[in-house]
Amino acid sequence: MFDGLKKKLNRFRNDVEETAEEKAEAAADEAETEADAEAESAPADAAVEPEASEPADTDSVGDADADSEADAVEDASADAEPATDADSAPEQAAATAEGDADAEPATATADQQMADEPAADADEPAPDEAEQRESLASDAAKAALTEEDDDSSGPGRLRRAAAFATGKVVIEEEDLEDPLWELEMALLQSDVEMQVAEEILETIREKLIGETRKQVQSTGQLVSEALHDALYEVISVGQFDFDQRIAEADKPVTLIFTGINGVGKTTTIAKLARYFEKQGYSTVLANGDTYRAGANEQIREHAEALDKKLIAHEQGGDPAAVIYDGVEYAEAHDIDIVLGDTAGRLHTSNDLMAQLEKIDRVVGPDLTLFVDEAVAGQDAVERARQFNDAAAIDGAILTKADADSNGGAAISIAYVTGKPILFLGVGQGYDHIEKFDPEQMVERLLGEDE
Repeated sequence: MFDGLKKKLNRFRNDVEETAEEKAEAAADEAETEADAEAESAPADAAVEPEASEPADTDSVGDADADSEADAVEDASADAEPATDADSAPEQAAATAEGDADAEPATATADQQMADEPAADADEPAPDEAEQRESLASDAAKAALTEEDDDSSGPGRLRRAAAFATGKVVIEEEDLEDPLWELEMALLQSDVEMQVAEEILETIREKLIGETRKQVQSTGQLVSEALHDALYEVISVGQFDFDQRIAEADKPVTLIFTGINGVGKTTTIAKLARYFEKQGYSTVLANGDTYRAGANEQIREHAEALDKKLIAHEQGGDPAAVIYDGVEYAEAHDIDIVLGDTAGRLHTSNDLMAQLEKIDRVVGPDLTLFVDEAVAGQDAVERARQFNDAAAIDGAILTKADADSNGGAAISIAYVTGKPILFLGVGQGYDHIEKFDPEQMVERLLGEDE
């Protein structure tokens, strides 16, 4: 069901993901090139520090010799006090070697040792060139993210590169230009009404342009969320709990079914009779299709197969009178629901539309349901609009949904009429009808290709 549109939506998601990632990588490569150029000057500056360490090496040798002399004369100085810290050994060595010299040379030697300690750190290996470049690139990326960009068209190249370098992806308008155009063509080719397609595209733009998400939430996931929201907004218009409406309505509940000939209106009535039976409701069928030859026979076959009462008049009778009789019968026999069929009115026929308006006035149905084929696409959408103008439909039922690869009618009807799709016909059997769930519909359209 709706496999064709599903493939087109998945193609859009993949196109946006590929476009955004390719541009982000290109911007990151350019930023890395600039970082490499800055890093080339870093080793030259760092080379000054090792040169300053050369005198420190010479002093270290001198200090080592002084330590050796101190060790040689240590035993000869019997009256000398034992050394109590690291500084006393060089001090003793200096006093013995220089004889009557005062303590200043020894103090200078100790000071020199203290000065040599940081110099020894300078002898440690400096970070290699790759590490320097990585550090510079990371710092540049983080700094670019915090800077304001004056380019009104988007976050700008540096900020985009920074976002990619720090594990994020920024989607710009230019990333969506081609994919959105292709999506618009795909929606129109899938029989989505033009106004609905434009609404979907606008919602996607609002939700994607300028968005930044961590790569753990991929661009594909971000696009899927935008598609989900855009589709759900147009599909879920006017939704209400059908079962709750029936349960809370005063009995008998009268449902009128409208739509042109041949779309499965009578079969849908029979399916709903079975649907209500499973919920514990009793039903009666009333044939208001008094113009078409054979209409009585067709609906009678369904009534007998389901063991339901049928109210019918002779061909050419008043449709409003037939359905009114059905309501009277339901009241007299404590029947819960009246299911009233009507003629297959062409939305271009003013006389037939006037007859539908009369039924609405005489019977005052609780719900008027429009029935059409899902495979009719934009024709079904236009007919739904016309029928809604004539009799204020409360919802729609789409037959042959299992044979529809496009899904344009399912997406469009609720939006253009402001009235929800309530059921989908998915086969010929009486049980082959399912309640329409907007969330389930969107998940079906956005599911991965098998």
